[in-house]
Amino acid sequence: MPDAPRPAGRRAYHWLTAVPTVAMLGGVPFVNRVHPMVLGLPLLMAWIAGWVVLTSATMGLVLYLDRARGGRDR
Repeated sequence: MPDAPRPAGRRAYHWLTAVPTVAMLGGVPFVNRVHPMVLGLPLLMAWIAGWVVLTSATMGLVLYLDRARGGRDR
């Protein structure tokens, strides 16, 4: 059976947008500790704050890749 066609404009790198969500939520059971402290924050808070920043970087990367492939602005 042939593969189903992708919706128009959908690219494989769009799956990068799921990485911050999975990392932020999936990592919580592993970093749910008060010690060690990272920059004065408990590890869990530092983990979440770090992924908030990395989420912006990931979305910027996807935007860059979209524009490099000729994606239109929405």
